[in-house]
Amino acid sequence: MKIGVPKEIKQNENRVALTPSGAEILVANGHTVFVETTAGNGSGFKDADYIQAGAQILPTAAAVYGEADMIMKVKEPIKPEYPLIRKGQVLFTYFHFAASRELTEAIVKSKSIAVAYETVQRADGSLPLLIPMSEVAGRMAPQEGAKYLERTMGGRGVLLAGVPGTDPGEVAVLGGGVVGTSAAKIAAGLGARVTILDSNLYRLRYLDDVMPKNVTTMMSNPYNVRKVIKRADIVIGAVLIPGAKAPHLVTREMLKDMKEGSVVVDVSVDQGGCIETCKPTTHENPTYVVDGVVHYCVANMPGAVPMTSTIALTNATLPYAVQLANDGYEKAIATNKELRLGLNVIDGAVVYQGVADAFGMKYEDSHKYIK
Repeated sequence: MKIGVPKEIKQNENRVALTPSGAEILVANGHTVFVETTAGNGSGFKDADYIQAGAQILPTAAAVYGEADMIMKVKEPIKPEYPLIRKGQVLFTYFHFAASRELTEAIVKSKSIAVAYETVQRADGSLPLLIPMSEVAGRMAPQEGAKYLERTMGGRGVLLAGVPGTDPGEVAVLGGGVVGTSAAKIAAGLGARVTILDSNLYRLRYLDDVMPKNVTTMMSNPYNVRKVIKRADIVIGAVLIPGAKAPHLVTREMLKDMKEGSVVVDVSVDQGGCIETCKPTTHENPTYVVDGVVHYCVANMPGAVPMTSTIALTNATLPYAVQLANDGYEKAIATNKELRLGLNVIDGAVVYQGVADAFGMKYEDSHKYIK
């Protein structure tokens, strides 16, 4: 199979979908890997590294899309890339379709095969291709929140760790999954008082066992959310429903009860956000203020630490990419239940229920297209 790795063009996105070591493994399996020139520079990988691994360097994204049977990316295609996508071409990347009707309609129109990293799912319900970036984003969230809590950055001027004789900062984490657990761990390590909310009592029991003593668990419901955000210096949104839009746990009305100069970091913004007032921002312009509350809503947080993120992502995606390439997408999806759940759009049909529901589109069973 011919596998293409174009350069990411989303603003301030420095990750790349494949490391040179990943390219070497695909080449060793008998495949041809095309990488757009300078695609790896932001992550510390030069064209020469890919050439040494056996990949071929092409000058433009159009050339990569034109050659490849399967495109591997990090972020979803954006408007300039839509015309490059061919019918029958496999796209293997993060899509987060439920957050964008425009993207969904463009991929449907292209009649390509969209396999979304974020909905590949194991039998135990875990999301193996979302986990590494969720870990990165979760661990970054308290770090970014602490920065924008500084007075010079528009925040309240609170040091999360506190010092002897002062109170530490308070952090509320909405969601006890991978993002929330990672965020709570880092916030607690910084010395903050942390409350982590989740609607799964069994998950809360587990978190209560493994978290340090400055982390409190609480059942997630509107009453408790209102209670904790009133006293929080930082609120971290860490809610994910695979393939579907995130629910608004913090409404605009609730926001008025928060402290002036407090910070919200909505990690789920690429799935629509779990804080109603959040909208996607960029690393270049990461924040805005609503009702005196600083909003940090960067949709590609791991892009700020691309060397770590790219290696972590390739570690997770490569086994699936090898299977798609070795077996062909039809056989790979037919035989691997995890990859079948990753299939969102094929030949103009939406085959993932959460995406269809998000926009009132017709849902079709993937077995109609892949037996």
